Amino acid sequence: MARWGITLPLLGVPVLEHRALVSELAGLGYTDVWSAETTGTDAFTPLALAAQWSSELRFGPAIAPVYTRGPATLAMTAATLAEVTGGRFVLGIGSSSPAIVQRWNAIPFEEPFKRTRDTLRFLKAALAGEKVTAEYDTFAVSGFKLERPPVERVPIMLAALRPNMLRLAGREADGAITNWLAASDVAQVREELGESELAARIFVCPTEDADAARALGRMLISTYLTVPAYAAFHDWLGRGEALRPMREAWAAGDRKAASKAIPDEVVDALIVHGSVGECRARVAEYQTAGVDTPIIALLPTGGDQVEQVRALAPKA
Repeated sequence: MARWGITLPLLGVPVLEHRALVSELAGLGYTDVWSAETTGTDAFTPLALAAQWSSELRFGPAIAPVYTRGPATLAMTAATLAEVTGGRFVLGIGSSSPAIVQRWNAIPFEEPFKRTRDTLRFLKAALAGEKVTAEYDTFAVSGFKLERPPVERVPIMLAALRPNMLRLAGREADGAITNWLAASDVAQVREELGESELAARIFVCPTEDADAARALGRMLISTYLTVPAYAAFHDWLGRGEALRPMREAWAAGDRKAASKAIPDEVVDALIVHGSVGECRARVAEYQTAGVDTPIIALLPTGGDQVEQVRALAPKA
């Protein structure tokens, strides 16, 4: 089944105002709704609501950090979402970032690969209904058992950028969730992941004002791709030299210069922009390249976001 996802809630749109849109999505050809968790809504509440407005879509967080909820709490939340979605739930987890984990939640951001691996292993056992007593490298659990385990197995996908996490996702999870990649990068990511499901959040700016789209893209790229994990990801993908001037300006504290230093070709590779038809075709290129589940993340253009979601649908 060809999948086509959308990131909800839409920027600036209250959660409860999504009901009519969610009820339309399956008919438009969307198969998935994925949430995000940074400084807006949490990862789970919008999905629990949206699941009551559609009986066909699949739902998942992309992603829930493995640090900001205890392992047992994360298992209980996943079990609850599996129940309220009627089994149409995929749990996306990942290490997140030092800003979210340490600066905003006051939790040490230590050993992210091991913490993600350990949480994955715990969740697989807990969601299967096992009573878990285990010493992991990064935490220990003693005697936890879900009161009401999910009726159906809950797939777990990992946020993954580089080979070690991608291989872990392919080996022990049900797939990987990635972002900030070009369609031309997919083959390199797929080679490490293997045949498991690959989901990719794709930033889409449906406007024919290329200068405006690139300006927004530069702001986002300079903010994200200076984070160490994303910087290392793009070094691995081969963009390190192209992004070096941006990184140097950012490290010197000159945010404007950092943004200006990003070449057009990098912005155009990582941000999908143009008419809605051109954007839809660009997203489809990711599928052709090997992404199983493209997840559109709509960037603001000043236009009607609900209409843009409709226009970007595969059946539009």
